[in-house]
Amino acid sequence: MARCSPPLLRRLFCCAAKSASATAAAGTKKKNIVFLGSPQVAASVLDTLLAASSSADSAFQVAAVVTQPPAAKNRGRKLLPSAVAQLALDRGFPSDLIFTPERAGEETFLSDLKEVRPELCITAAYGNILPQRFLDIPPCGTVNIHPSLLPLYRGAAPVQRALQDGVEETGVSLAYTVRALDAGPVIACERFSVDDCIKAPELLAILFNIGSKLLLDELPSILDGSAKQKAKPQDDSKVTLAPKMNSDESWLAFNEEARLLHNKDGQEPAQSCNS
Repeated sequence: MARCSPPLLRRLFCCAAKSASATAAAGTKKKNIVFLGSPQVAASVLDTLLAASSSADSAFQVAAVVTQPPAAKNRGRKLLPSAVAQLALDRGFPSDLIFTPERAGEETFLSDLKEVRPELCITAAYGNILPQRFLDIPPCGTVNIHPSLLPLYRGAAPVQRALQDGVEETGVSLAYTVRALDAGPVIACERFSVDDCIKAPELLAILFNIGSKLLLDELPSILDGSAKQKAKPQDDSKVTLAPKMNSDESWLAFNEEARLLHNKDGQEPAQSCNS
């Protein structure tokens, strides 16, 4: 996976040439999108994007993938790629266009990202804070899939916190990324009813599945810039926060109310949803 420069340039020139010849007949050029994500729920979003971009009439192509570096997992503590990196490799995505920076502000990474010339960046549970120097690169901005109805449940654990609160309804939002956490204008959202039996991992997967379809619906307006005109600023007076769950919160104290115990039981470990 990539930390490249000269090889990256060669790959990009090669891909650009192939793309140009493939699209010349149609008289269109696909716009470059860079996808950022790490856990399994993000891999499902990438899979949806790759499938959609393979269509002859698609207006975009996934030009690069950004994900967390390989991490030690399982008993052998072997370094394994993130779910997003593994999905990209399984789909035949060029390994030198899978970037794994420790931090999204690294100079080498930002330089490589500029070489890709993304029109748009899309994030889904990436797990890294994006600096302004990153946000300044794509002309169409950076759009995040966030599994809550913003401005409710801003933060790393929106699904777990919603279940903890016993909500009857939640949802997923598409929002522009700004420096403040999950505070950008909302392009679109979709609601989802929560039943008493659902648990965090299942709900998270459902919401990202809905979010990926919502993203495909909204991509034309995002890429032509009209989404910026219709996106609605969030009402800061209605903000609620969803900080990451800590280990102490998983304990069940049987002197607590039955409903609270039930809601805690729904919070099986699930992936962080930070951009």
